[in-house]
Amino acid sequence: MTNDPLKHLKRDKTLAVTLENFSFEKRNREENIALYLCLSIISQQLSTRVARVICDRFLDLFSGEEPTYARILQTEKTTLRGIGLSESKCNYIHNVCNFFHEHKLHDDALHAMSNEEVIATLIQIKGVGNWTIQMLLIFAMAREDVFAPDDLGIQKAMVSLYKIHTPSPKELKRQMEAISENWKPFRSYACLALWSWKDAKN
Repeated sequence: MTNDPLKHLKRDKTLAVTLENFSFEKRNREENIALYLCLSIISQQLSTRVARVICDRFLDLFSGEEPTYARILQTEKTTLRGIGLSESKCNYIHNVCNFFHEHKLHDDALHAMSNEEVIATLIQIKGVGNWTIQMLLIFAMAREDVFAPDDLGIQKAMVSLYKIHTPSPKELKRQMEAISENWKPFRSYACLALWSWKDAKN
């Protein structure tokens, strides 16, 4: 098996359309995963512009320093509500930080886990779902073989590319998963290419 993601993925002639003007960049893993999860929760169901504004307000609460989960946990929910967060998002942010505190969970421990172990660990947090963890694995933890069938953009791109016709969301995901088997062990790169291709079409 080749170690070149582009060469490997081009074996899928349908996916190859998305790779014509796409260049792969090696991603670096981020630290402060608890903060990444908090910012992901803040951004949920918001436009990119609004999410950026509220995330900036959130970070401004900490005088320009990147906050630890302990420091976020010390921030009153009334303060979080004051920057435009809903009550549920305030609770979810505190849920994340409480979980990291109670389980003494640190970045090194998470980075040492397999994808499946990361999912099994973080899915226990109320407010953190499969999609959020998939995005974490791809963008913050730089994992190369993550598929995101729950992502609406990936779904739309694959339906368009592969001409998928299905009566149910469950069957759609089943077909998507089957197609993605051919992309292993570089499914994260395939997702990045699909997002890029879809954005270029819009």
